[in-house]
Amino acid sequence: MSFLRRRLGRPSPSPSPSRAGTPDPSEEVRLIPLAKLRKLTAETKKTRKRRNGFIFGLGGVFGLALAAFFAQRNDALRLDMLGDFNLGLEGLLDVVPVGILRDAKAIQQHERDTVNYDSFSVGLHLLSQGIRAHHPVIMVPGVISTGLESWGTTPNSRQYFRKRLWGSWTMLRALILDKASWKQHIMLDRITGLDPDNGIKLRAAQGFDAADFFVTGYWIWNKILENLATIGYDPTNSFTAAYDWRLSYDNLEVRDQYFTRLKAYIETAHAISGKKAALVSHSMGSQVIFYFFHWVASPRHGRGGDDWVEKHVDSWINISGCMLGALKGLPAVLSGEMKDTAQLNAFAVYSLERFLSREERTDIFRAMPGISSMLPKGGDAVWGNKTWAPDDIEGRNVSYGTFLNFRESNSSLHSPANLTVEQSLDYLLTHSDPFYRDAVLRSYSHGVAHTTAEITANERDPRKWINPLETRLPLAPSLKIYCFYGINKPTERAYFYREETDPSSALNVTIDTGFTSRDGDVDHGVMMGEGDGTVSLLSAGYMCARGWRIKRYNPAGVQVKVFEMPHEPERFSARGGPNTGDHVDILGRQSLNDLILRVVAGKGDQIEENIVSNIVEYGRRVEVFDEE
Repeated sequence: MSFLRRRLGRPSPSPSPSRAGTPDPSEEVRLIPLAKLRKLTAETKKTRKRRNGFIFGLGGVFGLALAAFFAQRNDALRLDMLGDFNLGLEGLLDVVPVGILRDAKAIQQHERDTVNYDSFSVGLHLLSQGIRAHHPVIMVPGVISTGLESWGTTPNSRQYFRKRLWGSWTMLRALILDKASWKQHIMLDRITGLDPDNGIKLRAAQGFDAADFFVTGYWIWNKILENLATIGYDPTNSFTAAYDWRLSYDNLEVRDQYFTRLKAYIETAHAISGKKAALVSHSMGSQVIFYFFHWVASPRHGRGGDDWVEKHVDSWINISGCMLGALKGLPAVLSGEMKDTAQLNAFAVYSLERFLSREERTDIFRAMPGISSMLPKGGDAVWGNKTWAPDDIEGRNVSYGTFLNFRESNSSLHSPANLTVEQSLDYLLTHSDPFYRDAVLRSYSHGVAHTTAEITANERDPRKWINPLETRLPLAPSLKIYCFYGINKPTERAYFYREETDPSSALNVTIDTGFTSRDGDVDHGVMMGEGDGTVSLLSAGYMCARGWRIKRYNPAGVQVKVFEMPHEPERFSARGGPNTGDHVDILGRQSLNDLILRVVAGKGDQIEENIVSNIVEYGRRVEVFDEE
């Protein structure tokens, strides 16, 4: 306070002490030369200044980021009171030391280098029971765990050569400091769906480093790799088959020959070990595997024949697979939104829009055709009609059947009547640019095949190969499929929309974030249902628990086992702890690691089904039936 009084020109009632108190008699005292004392004092001040500057700058950058991405309450905030104050990141970065991101990366590296002595516990426990490496393992990751690195050599790309522009601190740095260039690199050509013709070239990073961490300190496959290594796996008998998830599946082969290489990996592993391979996929990777099963057997593509899978693949471990799509993918490409953006508070929304607007996010998503492979499949037969849905909750005032809901007060040309999932998909394609509509219709199909004849015909149509309701499992009677996924974590199921009133916006509609129902069923325009936080229960569980029990979808009688994992997070664990059921964090769940190790060790017969949700009942309500 005395310092403050001096700054204000007011007398101080008591001066501040000019020196420290007398040392305690028992304290050891040493004499040093005055020059050395001054040097030590200067170094201490310098260290303190750097530390405080680092903390202040880091707090400024990440405080804004956290406000934009993690705020959950829509607290009232009058933005007009901010006047001409510039909240843009450009202004903030002008006063932030250049080394902050480098220092932050060092902090994350320290976290990574800190040994977690429980990391190998699952593998060590099974090793003591005689579990050993048996089948060669090929892992196919999802979106978040597949890094993309730059291989372009044009002047604009040289600064990023061999650096990841997705899945690293380089991505975050580029996004903040060089957003226009980052967008240019991450987006594919709108017409061809391939690399732009300006020399930009991004490719999927390869090897275990491509999948074990998203950014330093944020693990993805790392826990699984640690436990696999404990029972005898290494790069000679386990592989990762990373892919550029931005590409449509046919272009994965056209540009990268991805499926040709995947086939070669599996054949080589089988030839060397003499044992069939175990495939392990996560999220979108499960759709990639399902497509591959059709591609490899096709006489016009992989030319492996209908018995190729039977000869080369022992088991497929499907982790959190979005077999019927991810519902949140539709609003993402429709208006650049999802729950994470809809439930931000006003300040966070303002900051996010200044940094990466909805129009920009929509453009980015639509310029990545692979993302649209996760649009919902099955139409109204799976997701419900205007009055009913298979997974409706008894006692709830609204049905999940209407996926995009428009309140009457917002009805107009761009705000139609409430739409089912099937109608919502039509609405998206009708109100999208021709390049995007053509890309989706050229690459994917979202319907249902109700007869064996349709299934047989669809084996010749690659557009159908990602849809398990329009094609069958491989003709491999000894193949074993294990579906492991999380449940009991609220997951986006339906939305309330309104017409976009901003005349400067290129979008027609936006999530009605101002609507929250009194009963709590709708929160800021989002209605939650059952799932793992990202993928709905119907998408993750229907084919495993019901669809593949229908003969036309599984004519060879492939064995399918389901093991559901309730989301039981630890209260103070940022990643949920050993019993999480979250879509991504489940990869570190101890029971999941235990199950994976048993399957790849040839002990999958020890696993019994564990279904604790209502997926079997929901499956019976889905309007997809056996042929009469």
